[in-house]
Amino acid sequence: MLHSFIAAAVLLLSGLYLYGKLEVWVAARRFRRLHGVVKAKHAREGDRFGILYFLHMLRSLRNHTVLESLKETFDKWGENFEVTMLFRTNLQTVDPENIKTVLATKFADFDLGRRYEAFFPTLGDGIFTLDYEGWSHSRALLRPQFSRHQVSDVAKLESHVSNLFKAMPHSATESCEIQELLFRMTMDSATEFLFGESVNSLVLSDDAASDNGPATTAQRVASDSGKRGFAAAFNNVQEYLSMRVLFQSLYWLVNTSEFRENNMIVHEFVDYYVEKALAKRHSNEKISLSENRYVFLDALAEETQDPRTLRDQLLNILLAGRDTTAGALTWAFYELARHPRVFEKLRAEILERFGDHPGAEGKLPMNFETLKNSLYLRYILNEILRLYPSVPQNFRIANKHTFLPRGGGQDGTEPIFIRKGEAVFYSVYCMHRRKDLYGDDAMEFRPERWAEGKTWHWEYLPFNGGPRICLGQQYALTEAGYTLARVAQEFDTIETTDPDEPNGVPLKKANLTMSSAKGVHVRCYKK
Repeated sequence: MLHSFIAAAVLLLSGLYLYGKLEVWVAARRFRRLHGVVKAKHAREGDRFGILYFLHMLRSLRNHTVLESLKETFDKWGENFEVTMLFRTNLQTVDPENIKTVLATKFADFDLGRRYEAFFPTLGDGIFTLDYEGWSHSRALLRPQFSRHQVSDVAKLESHVSNLFKAMPHSATESCEIQELLFRMTMDSATEFLFGESVNSLVLSDDAASDNGPATTAQRVASDSGKRGFAAAFNNVQEYLSMRVLFQSLYWLVNTSEFRENNMIVHEFVDYYVEKALAKRHSNEKISLSENRYVFLDALAEETQDPRTLRDQLLNILLAGRDTTAGALTWAFYELARHPRVFEKLRAEILERFGDHPGAEGKLPMNFETLKNSLYLRYILNEILRLYPSVPQNFRIANKHTFLPRGGGQDGTEPIFIRKGEAVFYSVYCMHRRKDLYGDDAMEFRPERWAEGKTWHWEYLPFNGGPRICLGQQYALTEAGYTLARVAQEFDTIETTDPDEPNGVPLKKANLTMSSAKGVHVRCYKK
């Protein structure tokens, strides 16, 4: 009797599952006929379940060649193609019209899918993890904190740039690994902007031994070792988050004790500053806004006093504020060291406008407006973000049956069907290197292309687009522009000391943001 009951239950559940699948298939077929849309061509025949493709991508990610591998696939299959990975078929696109449709025209048809669950252990309920009302609330909460007045003050950057210069050898015979120093500098500036206190990772000293018993949370967090531990843990969890995204619906398999421990370190560090800000507010102390020093956390605490909300939003912004700017500056050093003509031209513009040191007599002050109007500096930043976009690959999930305008038919100009639950991956990195968009020299670093009158819209997306366009883009551009201008004042020569890369292509670490896999080694000095 029991066996019969179990068999009947299994048959019933199987029937319901198959019925659900059939219902979805019929609805999808009806939708395709109604709208006259077709499926995009499918790549990688012979790998029905996408296991080989998953292993290929995993290997490429570990070898730091995933972006070049993806570009090769686009070169072979075209601007739009479907590929199966771990039993799920996804669309890959570098078509500006399709990307515009996903991010703007049909914004409501797509969401972040499993990103929330994959990122939640670290980033919680933040602007980068939430959809719908939660996202709208987060953006409304954060938007005022990125007003031009708050992000255009370059004076607060000078101490961090000065610390960067102190950490760099000024010698024709000594080199340094500049990427590590730049990540420290942007961590220092971002934590000062967000928390009101910089971690000062560029000037950390070794902690003195103490016989005073176990340290309190405040002592542990505020110590140099605590700051170093936070920076290391923050780097570590990002690698895990990237892996969780790659595993798609199996993200929960990537949940090691190391990942959990590093999340605890990151959360404890940020919680310390949140508690300080709330205690200051509850004691009616005047916050730093009244001292003419803007602190993101203090301003945000005026809008909400929920500790978890404050922590989550701070971590979301820190992820963007540190890594994207550090990555752009790293690649700027990489290219300027290999193109002395470009650096000489940049230096000439900076010295003519601002002199050879901050506040030079008879020269322009270095501020948001004057940096923005330094044309060649702007061209260099545009070109760096074209070749090395901070977020090289992204995706959205269809929350209903829908379609994109291009990719079907013999010539790829017909609309293509996107079924509910299908992921659309878009590679800004690959799109920015399309020769039909940027010319035969699309793979080359040439800032002058931005002075030739050509305009790009959805073909150029270093800060995403549509309603979710990056709130902090002016903050990032201001910090990057100020740093490069000060580098041009400080040095007249930048040389690479890296060995030649295989095939002339640098290895890239593509986690949530893009960085150099082996670092960037340079000599900077004045002759």
